[in-house]
Amino acid sequence: MSQTTDPSKGDILIIDDTPNNVRLLSTLLTNHGYEVRGVINGEIGLRAARSAVPDLILLDISMPKLSGYDVCEALKADPLTAAVPVIFISAFNEVGDKVKAFEVGGVDYITKPFQWAEVLARVQNQLKICLLQKQLQSRNTQLHLEIQERAKAEVALQAANEKLQALANQDGLTGTSNRRHFDDYLLRWWQLCQAPGMISLILCDVDFFKPFNDHYGHLEGDRCLQILVQAIQNALDLLAPPHSLLARYGGEEFAIVLPETELSQAQDIAHGIQAHVAAAKIPHAYSTIHPTVTVSLGIARVHPTADSTPEQLISQADQALYIAKSQGRNQAICYGQDPTPNPAPDP
Repeated sequence: MSQTTDPSKGDILIIDDTPNNVRLLSTLLTNHGYEVRGVINGEIGLRAARSAVPDLILLDISMPKLSGYDVCEALKADPLTAAVPVIFISAFNEVGDKVKAFEVGGVDYITKPFQWAEVLARVQNQLKICLLQKQLQSRNTQLHLEIQERAKAEVALQAANEKLQALANQDGLTGTSNRRHFDDYLLRWWQLCQAPGMISLILCDVDFFKPFNDHYGHLEGDRCLQILVQAIQNALDLLAPPHSLLARYGGEEFAIVLPETELSQAQDIAHGIQAHVAAAKIPHAYSTIHPTVTVSLGIARVHPTADSTPEQLISQADQALYIAKSQGRNQAICYGQDPTPNPAPDP
């Protein structure tokens, strides 16, 4: 037998009320590199197992007070020792004894008188299984942590992508949607609203904005656009359907997409925008029509079809806006209707 001790091979607890058995097994296992502790009754065995949890327990069945079955059940009921494999060693050779040993939690059964080679083989086998189970559990734990970290990373990536998408769709100055988002949004609703649906569009232009910029400066011009966007959005929040979109169309021009909105409702929304802009009271001493900033609006509505394009709706709203500006500004004109000026009320 080898005399080299390798503690890493495993810690074994022997519970047997026959001291000679404990001594023989201890000598055998120690000589093969195992750390061995031996006790001679079940009560001491339970205390020993709980004070320093072993890698494996060799357990006799026939003992006074607590039988091996009782000890095994107590071990399996305790979370601290429940996972420790138990090999029963007994002179009982009946099938019922072996079945009961497995029922109470044993993993193997050796009959007395035992053979040294068999004891070593069964001990090595159970310790190997135990080691593989621990490695598997450790790997599963690591995989679980990796899955959690990956899930967190995916959530963070999704949030970052959403933030990037929001930035890509946002006008840097006013914080509202940009032209790119407007084009995508209008096309999407164009496809959704094909007959019998409808879409209305409002194009809104700031009156005499160039003189405003020239005399007040571009910083004030930027601030003016920011205030106007907030005023327009406030009007939309009160009057527009939930799927409406405000976008900066270009320069001082804004577009409002109004899915499933009749022309009369779009006209009411345009008048509401004029009222909110007037209530903002942005001074404009260089306007030839009003002492505060005003806007002109062109309104159009169409029933999208497979043969039509969003550009047709934009063109109609643009034509209506042109009429509003050519007739003196500060008014809302609907495409195809009598272009009678409809100025906004004074604030």
